[in-house]
Amino acid sequence: MPEMTETRRWLIVIAVMLATILEILDSTIVSISLPQMMGSFGATTDEITWILTSYIVSSAIIMPLSGFLINRLGSKKLLLINIIGFLIASMLCGIAASLSEMVLFRIFQGIFGASLVPLSQFILRNTFPPEQIMKAMAIWAVGIMAAPVLGPTLGGYITENLNWRWIFYVNLPFCLIAIVMCLKFIPETAIQKIKIDRLGIFLLIVSVTSLQIFLDRGNSAGWFESNSILYLFILFILSFTIFIFHGLKSADPVINLKLFSNRNFSASCLMLALFAAGIIGVLSIQPLMMENLMNYPPDFAGLVMAPRGIASAIAMGFIPKLSRHINDRTLISSGIIFCAAGTYFMSLLNLYVDPMVFVWIGILQGIGMGLFFVPISKLAFITLLPKDFGEAAGIFSFGRNLGTSIGISLLSTLLTRENQINWNALHANISPFNPTLAYYHLDLHNPVTLKLLTHQITQQAGAISFLDAYHAVTLAFILMLPLVFLLSPGKLTQQ
Repeated sequence: MPEMTETRRWLIVIAVMLATILEILDSTIVSISLPQMMGSFGATTDEITWILTSYIVSSAIIMPLSGFLINRLGSKKLLLINIIGFLIASMLCGIAASLSEMVLFRIFQGIFGASLVPLSQFILRNTFPPEQIMKAMAIWAVGIMAAPVLGPTLGGYITENLNWRWIFYVNLPFCLIAIVMCLKFIPETAIQKIKIDRLGIFLLIVSVTSLQIFLDRGNSAGWFESNSILYLFILFILSFTIFIFHGLKSADPVINLKLFSNRNFSASCLMLALFAAGIIGVLSIQPLMMENLMNYPPDFAGLVMAPRGIASAIAMGFIPKLSRHINDRTLISSGIIFCAAGTYFMSLLNLYVDPMVFVWIGILQGIGMGLFFVPISKLAFITLLPKDFGEAAGIFSFGRNLGTSIGISLLSTLLTRENQINWNALHANISPFNPTLAYYHLDLHNPVTLKLLTHQITQQAGAISFLDAYHAVTLAFILMLPLVFLLSPGKLTQQ
């Protein structure tokens, strides 16, 4: 690592954090503007979701390849290529005239944005000495955890007050600042001439694409009731199995699968995926509850969720000091418990709760997110060699994205099925002999009564479904706690 001043190090943190925030923000900000895009493109509900799917799939394909790309191109050159590519793709998304154009440009946006998070981790670990890495990671992690929370807030404001195209145009100034700072402050790393594992790359693309589309489209297609979803699952199993065997036997695999023999790294990846599945899954369905059942406007719903990100950022600011006195595993356990408690309180709510209750629950979960993310990132890399940081960062970030996809997919399925079950259960209580109807003088032969009851049953069935989902996530967090004992504290590998 070249010698550099303290000021330059912290400017590098700002540069890579800007790039990281852009990628994560863009993956969440779009969802809240989909209804407006439907009107612009004349698309159906099923068609418009390809705007999200295309980004998720292209990003998931490239992310595990981050280490390979860093070694082939160098970290500085790769970062500049990604930011410039992301900027151009964002501008193209803003001027897209049709759904097919938007999907194509979102694919490019995902390709260039995928490596920004693992690349940022790699640059930070090559910039800071071991004794300062926790502080640097805490500051950088503010963007990682705050961006997906603030995304709906910013998206809601832009949607309500400007035009959906501005969710892409706002990237321009931040990308330009990041490009200038990267050119000026970030040093280049050595380029390695690595043999390209074409078969491994092909198998990786096939397996990741089939898995992500399977997860993203499975619920809307009825899972294995759909032949296309079934074929995607079979394709994933076959291609991934061959990829594993090929990677273990190949002399120069595109991804070093032997990294998973490191217990800290493999346990950290698993815990990050499970944690992301839970907390990001909750973040994805909470706006649906507030907007669809509680009639919150999109901008107000985003505002209610914003304190979660602020609390997360504040908690991360205290991590370097806390870690001097509290074991990392204790911090991780505390983070899980905070999130479990917050999600449990969400499972006790009703449709008439004061918005401030959501705010306080969000703060509780935000603190948990802050306590979890930085220590788990530290323990994931603490026993790895510096030469493995690039590949490890790509796999680690992929685990977070995969967990997010699984969590959203499972919770969406749970909501759909529980809603049907609850609706049927509530509907079964509607009969002329129900004393409640007589108490309120309601006549089932009156069309107004039928309309009122249908509305109430639909609302209450939906509410119970969300509470069931929150119960499930709470249980998942509690079951995660024993995994903390798989992590072992160690000394940071000297660079």
